[in-house]
Amino acid sequence: MHITYKGDYALKAVLDLAIYYGNGVVTIHDLAKSTDTPIKFLEQVLLELKRGGFVESRRGKIGGYLLAKAPSQIKLGEVIRFIDGPIEPIGCVEKKYTGCKDLYKCIFRSVWQDVTECTSSIIDNITFEDLANRARKQKETTVYQI
Repeated sequence: MHITYKGDYALKAVLDLAIYYGNGVVTIHDLAKSTDTPIKFLEQVLLELKRGGFVESRRGKIGGYLLAKAPSQIKLGEVIRFIDGPIEPIGCVEKKYTGCKDLYKCIFRSVWQDVTECTSSIIDNITFEDLANRARKQKETTVYQI
């Protein structure tokens, strides 16, 4: 699995929208600032997230973005796979893969299958509500000293 910059920005945008879920729309400028994302790139990411059914947009003077469904209904793995594709570390892990002569005697394949299963078991059981709660808790426990 490789998370691209696009994937990273998408995850940050969905998380930010999850944190503010239920409080109305978030402007693209506020999202860009809080996720440290260039606005032009964020526009592309949000458009793709919208196509995937993760976010909605509202037009107008008080427009912005919000999640298309509750953060508890969006899994981390869904967003990763939608933006960056499969999570398998190598193509032969896929069940229908036929591109290798050594597929059935390859000792590495079972290792990569285990890696895929472990990764999936983590990212497919974490919701953006879980992540938003972690972020809020982390923010509460952060202490600034001068």
